[in-house]
Amino acid sequence: MSDNSSLFNLTASCAAGLENLVAREIETCGGIEIESARGLVTWRGNLEAAYRTCLWSRYASRIFLTIAQFEALDEDALYEGALAVDWEAHMGLQDTFSVDCSLNSSNINHSRFAALRVKDALVDQFRDKYDDRPSVSVSRPDLRVRLYIYKNQATLSLDLSGESLHMRGYRSEGGGVAPLKESLAAAIVTLAGWNSPESKGHMLLDPMCGSGTLLIEAALIHGDVAPGLSRSYFGFSGWKEHDEQLWKSLVEEAIGREDAGMEGEWPVILGYDADPRAVALARKNIEKAGLDEHIVVRQGQFAHLRRPAANGLLVTNPPYGERLFEKEEAEQLHRALGIVCKRELDGWQLGIFTSNPEFGDRMGIKWDQTHRLYNGPINCRLFCGTAKSDVDTGFEWHICHDKGPDEGIEFANRLRKNVKKVMKWAKREQVSCYRVYDRDLQEYNVSVDIYEKWIQVMEYAAPASVDEKVAKERFQQILAQVRHLFGVRRDRVFIKTRRKQKGKAQYQKQGSKKKMHVVREGDCSLLVNFTDYLDTGIFLDHRNIRMRIAKEAKGKRFLNLFAYTGTATIHAAVGGAATTITVDLSTNYINWVRMNLGLNGFGGLAHKTVKADCMQWLQEEKGEYDLIFVDPPTFSNTKKTRRVFDVQEDHKRLIELAMNRLTEDGLLIFSTNYKQFQLDESITKYYVTKNISNASIPFDFSRNKKIHQCWEIRKI
Repeated sequence: MSDNSSLFNLTASCAAGLENLVAREIETCGGIEIESARGLVTWRGNLEAAYRTCLWSRYASRIFLTIAQFEALDEDALYEGALAVDWEAHMGLQDTFSVDCSLNSSNINHSRFAALRVKDALVDQFRDKYDDRPSVSVSRPDLRVRLYIYKNQATLSLDLSGESLHMRGYRSEGGGVAPLKESLAAAIVTLAGWNSPESKGHMLLDPMCGSGTLLIEAALIHGDVAPGLSRSYFGFSGWKEHDEQLWKSLVEEAIGREDAGMEGEWPVILGYDADPRAVALARKNIEKAGLDEHIVVRQGQFAHLRRPAANGLLVTNPPYGERLFEKEEAEQLHRALGIVCKRELDGWQLGIFTSNPEFGDRMGIKWDQTHRLYNGPINCRLFCGTAKSDVDTGFEWHICHDKGPDEGIEFANRLRKNVKKVMKWAKREQVSCYRVYDRDLQEYNVSVDIYEKWIQVMEYAAPASVDEKVAKERFQQILAQVRHLFGVRRDRVFIKTRRKQKGKAQYQKQGSKKKMHVVREGDCSLLVNFTDYLDTGIFLDHRNIRMRIAKEAKGKRFLNLFAYTGTATIHAAVGGAATTITVDLSTNYINWVRMNLGLNGFGGLAHKTVKADCMQWLQEEKGEYDLIFVDPPTFSNTKKTRRVFDVQEDHKRLIELAMNRLTEDGLLIFSTNYKQFQLDESITKYYVTKNISNASIPFDFSRNKKIHQCWEIRKI
């Protein structure tokens, strides 16, 4: 048994960025002469200080007690130094052991060989004395030895923790994506301000709680629960110098503190997650930690978050994604996080932990503090600040009434007349993306669309009878008049040219740099791209249909076929759809759908995306849907499967397949932009159909009644 008055040289390892937190803990546990380096904190302390740190440290990974230090210029010197240690003072012949090694600026460059030399020295010492040797055990040995060589100086230590201290014992297996280590989670909630005087009486909320680690660690902190109490194994338990009586007294003290903490006043600790599997796992972990009376976890989409209390602290670790499209989706989810926090949680404290430092800017929040932390090898950030509501000044166009360039004045007059009428309507209806000119004059063959503070001018190819030079001159007149009328900088006017193309040509990239802008439509945020694709990501003429879907979707199972960028799905989700499934064959569009979902705070199993040929998928699908939207292309040719789709020829089969998936009282909305389209008579014969084309065309497209056709289709 060790004399508790003896002072040992001790070292705590931790994740980079947690050194100050660990040093504070060590001081509280009775450590002295504390010094910090990257990922390490060294100190001196008696056995009680060492035990307290093992029992109470929330942020350290391992605790090491130094037993020898010597120069090890080569393998032989290492062996001799290890052989000089009195190993029998620490273990017996029947005890098991293991040796771990870490090298830094050492002449010895193979860690496994270095560990083997220490093992040989230990074994040889026992064999020489007893003609027998202790056994090696990798899993839970009686004595775990650590060798660390830095600049050829070897340090041999005993690992008092045995297993990493982040392993509290409450975490269940499973759950998919690896959760945060408990030690890092504890650091995150602490650095975010939890249990500080400022947060007293505040609730804690994690709206993307996953397996519940942040919530549990916050509860352990508030309840004054020693993290090591639930562990069944420590490295010192098989050590010859272990003081069992001292350890038991410290455990009894910790149990008393926990009992007192559990009986005290508790704040609300609340978690949400969109994935029911994550919710089930979080509840299991919470119950295992003995905290099910103090933590509430519910299934819920982040999009539906509403202010749950007057004051609080939101701490969360949003998904960040490993592959490109996952990162793009995660980026939009961080945007949503900023939007919702500013809208719903004005005055709340925020702690957002992300592995992508760039995402901090995406949230649009002014951060008071930024902590650099490491999740394993990943360089992460914890952004801390206060949510503050945006002052919505609202963007408004100020139309120039001065006379513009003389060239193209006829176009300018018509555009000015349209703008006055359409903008008045748009302001009244709170529409921010709309068309103000649609080839009104034959000589000026363009459309002009407003997307909040951006303008897109789409040039349509001139007939062969029009001289190319004349067409170019007219287009320059158009651009000059648009810029003058709106008083807009060149970088906010985007120009595209639409020519008659085959297959997917109209969907191919037009530029080199992919850049998304966020616009609003109704209660939805939607991503548009003005530079990389011919179409922006929103078909403005379908606005009324999307608004109709939003009203119809509440509580329903929604299916979106030939979904494009999923704008109808977003309206359905925001409108309260129970589930959505979005199907499209394009990888680009499916990724776009996911980004739109993330931007609006939706995810999980309730909102699935499927990359598939819609006709084939319908033949294999067995589910039922209450609301289906079908907006197929006029023509498409898929090279990979050699599949050709023609809306006139194939719509009958398409609608029949979709109706097979529709519930008895469900609604299918079918739309097409093919001007010569004729609905097959058999559809009207076997189903209840209603042509809603006129109602589906919005005011800003009223000059072009044939821009699309639309039907409601129900079962008889």
